[in-house]
Amino acid sequence: MSIFDTTAVLLVLAALFGFVNARVLKLPGTIALMMMGLGLATLLLLIGQGVPEVVEPIREFVRSDIDFNETLMGVLLSFLLFAGALHVNLADLKEQKWIIFVLASFGVVISTFLIGTVFYFLTRAFGFEISFLFSLVFGALISPTDPIAVLGILKKVGAPKSLETKICGESLFNDGVGVVVFLTLLGLAMGHTRLDPGHIAMDFFIEAGGGIVLGLALGSVCYWMLKQLDDYDVEILITLACVTGGYALASRLHLSGPLAMVVAGLFIGNQGRAFAMSKLTRGHLDTFWELVDEILNALLFVLLGLELLVLVLEGKFLLLGVLTIPLVLVARFVAVGGPILLMKRRRKFSRGAVRVLTWGGLRGGISVALALSIPDGPERNLILTVTYVVVVFSIVVQGLTLGPLMRKIGVIESEPELKR
Repeated sequence: MSIFDTTAVLLVLAALFGFVNARVLKLPGTIALMMMGLGLATLLLLIGQGVPEVVEPIREFVRSDIDFNETLMGVLLSFLLFAGALHVNLADLKEQKWIIFVLASFGVVISTFLIGTVFYFLTRAFGFEISFLFSLVFGALISPTDPIAVLGILKKVGAPKSLETKICGESLFNDGVGVVVFLTLLGLAMGHTRLDPGHIAMDFFIEAGGGIVLGLALGSVCYWMLKQLDDYDVEILITLACVTGGYALASRLHLSGPLAMVVAGLFIGNQGRAFAMSKLTRGHLDTFWELVDEILNALLFVLLGLELLVLVLEGKFLLLGVLTIPLVLVARFVAVGGPILLMKRRRKFSRGAVRVLTWGGLRGGISVALALSIPDGPERNLILTVTYVVVVFSIVVQGLTLGPLMRKIGVIESEPELKR
């Protein structure tokens, strides 16, 4: 199928699912779209038991024509991260900078090694021969919280500003850090990277630090251009060029594209909004990027549901995935609770911060995309299926119960009205 045909199919599904949700289910949009995608995929799998020739072309369409990893990591992620960062207040972020820095860096590393170590012994108990390095690869891809999933849910639940800033800020930055850690460990597991701590640390510093510097440079250039004119059509085009050109440049330079997009979005959304845009431009810019965010989120979560069609649904894989869910939650609790316990001596935290940050640390499409990027081998199908089980639980169960949890522990007083 052509790119146009593929896009048309996904947009039609997203529109139909969105219509059903708005009229009947009335759930948070991203969760509803993924659940209906899952439902459609499950129905197709059942039909495939009796009429495989009907379902096989659809499975091949999802596997080859869409290519979830390339679609998300190569296209959607840049726009979604930029759009998310564009509306984060930099002053609020600065107030929470230390906890965000610790959670997005040390928290990811701690979680990676906790999950990877326990997962290694868990797989051995199930009779799977997976190396310790590949267990750490799984720990790295499942540890970062997904900014796309988190931002979509936080728009609905009405969390306190300080808590929302922590969750949003951590999710935006730990994504870039997590991808770098994942690629480093995958290189070690595949034998492409030598086990030299100094060399690994330098590569990490260059990729992550270089991404941040590139983001600042992109934001500065765009800011200068925006300040030279007052024409919202051209100014929106400049921000689009920043995202597409900047992400492509980061890939060419082997720097962290996700971190570059977050930093550029923060720069333009704060410095640019305050000093380089008229009120009319700000209104049009916000409307445009909110629409881009909503449409791409819809496509992403429909795709996430349909990915069920390409999994190897073995019973032992699924059971291991279910048992990995509490492991991921416990590791998240330790990675969040430890730093907060140490930092409580110097600053106050919101009531129930550890519980909310633990339960609100949603995993999403990025984890699935990273799992799909693992080369073919005995580890790939197992890791992919376990990842998918954890992600579905995270988005559906944690996402739907985050608001009730906040009300129960007194973080919020009442259920906010859902955005229609």
